[in-house]
Amino acid sequence: MTAAAEERYAAIQLARADFYFFSRWMFLQRKGFKWMRAPHHKMVCDALMRVFRGECKRLVINIPPRYSKTELAVINWMSWCLGKVPDAEFIHTSYAAQLASNNAWQAREMVAHEAYREIFPETQLRSDSSAKHEWRTTQNGIVYATGSGGTITGYGAGKHRPGFGGAIIIDDPHKADEANSDVIRQGVLDWFQNTLESRKNDPHNTPIIVIMQRLHEKDLAGWLLGGGNGEEWELLSLSALDESTGQPLWPEKHTVEMLEKMRAANPYVFSGQYQQRPSPLGGGIIKGAWMQRYKQLPVLNYRKIFADTAQKTKEHNDYSVFECWGQGEDGKAYLLDMIRGKWEAPELKRRAVEFWNKHLAFDTHQFGSLRAMAVEDKASGTGLIQDIRLTCSIPILPIERQKDKLTRVLDVVGYIEAGRVCIPEDAPFTSDFVAECEAFTPNDTHAHDDQIDPMCDAINDMVASGNAIEVWRRLAG
Repeated sequence: MTAAAEERYAAIQLARADFYFFSRWMFLQRKGFKWMRAPHHKMVCDALMRVFRGECKRLVINIPPRYSKTELAVINWMSWCLGKVPDAEFIHTSYAAQLASNNAWQAREMVAHEAYREIFPETQLRSDSSAKHEWRTTQNGIVYATGSGGTITGYGAGKHRPGFGGAIIIDDPHKADEANSDVIRQGVLDWFQNTLESRKNDPHNTPIIVIMQRLHEKDLAGWLLGGGNGEEWELLSLSALDESTGQPLWPEKHTVEMLEKMRAANPYVFSGQYQQRPSPLGGGIIKGAWMQRYKQLPVLNYRKIFADTAQKTKEHNDYSVFECWGQGEDGKAYLLDMIRGKWEAPELKRRAVEFWNKHLAFDTHQFGSLRAMAVEDKASGTGLIQDIRLTCSIPILPIERQKDKLTRVLDVVGYIEAGRVCIPEDAPFTSDFVAECEAFTPNDTHAHDDQIDPMCDAINDMVASGNAIEVWRRLAG
């Protein structure tokens, strides 16, 4: 046997015996280059090895997004376990069925890889089992994938016998922009308790693994660790930034400078998803003291009008609002003017045109050009957009808001806290504007929030270079 053959044989034996080395070896064989690993990868692998050996039955791993959690804890681990125990039975869930199915399919592709067959030649795929969400081995091992809230009737995980026989693996049970909804979040907890837990073939020995970023104090991880299902759970919590040493968890992924910028851009998201310490959301999400007051405007680069129109004009409904904002040469967003009222369609259009013409007359050298009026393309806003396009020369931009209001606020609150949003010191609308911002609550118990959306649109346009979340994505990778 040549030296190269001996090395390969030794690597195959190590991959068969050790999950961490298996992950390293299969990465190299499948992708052709070495895995850029970090110490936390071995910590995750070691925790999963403890589950395989039967030393841990209930495991929660909290880890930042895009830190290899799915590849390790779902794709690689199911594949390695099926190599060791070809008849193992797995149920894998995520917040979306499509995501879970994709993960299951990637595990199947790994089992089919020629390098895998060198390590585990006895584990073979059934030729008649090729669905993305469900596939089997010739020894009747199975991987079944579904989304949170999905159907699992007829499927089970684990074996009713000594030793490892499979597991339930839950990867990100909550969608990030839905975790603050009490109803949706509770639905995930109810599904876990009423449906998923009952899928253990051996109630005492089938392991359950939850691997996720923290999104809320009462998310699935928080509920389980607080004794929600009456069991003790082992926790591996990995923060992106070790605040005791100041060192990043994965410096090749995120430097300290990058992490601090992410913290500044959105402290709430950073605390939960990256530090695994979700902060409680109270009524003080936006603090009026964070908004800078101005007496005199700087030179402005440009201005835009942002509008939020009410669906109805009854007393309990929100107002329609038109806000004029300018981007200063200092890169800050300045609230210049606002009108607010409960107007029906003809009056709504008249008010919009009057407000536009008022600000169109301002000196462009000092105030910059008035570029457009941006209106949410929904309810009365849709009619306003169509009417203005047909009868006026105002450049109007339809806005489609895909996220809920709380998520939109959380996307921009870091810019407000950083002093990048400025409001007039003594305008007649200032005190009411600040009061509404400070009264904003995550559970929609505030009276009105009509002034919030145009502000978020303005911050995204003028401060966040298009969208705060895009800045976040560039930093987060």
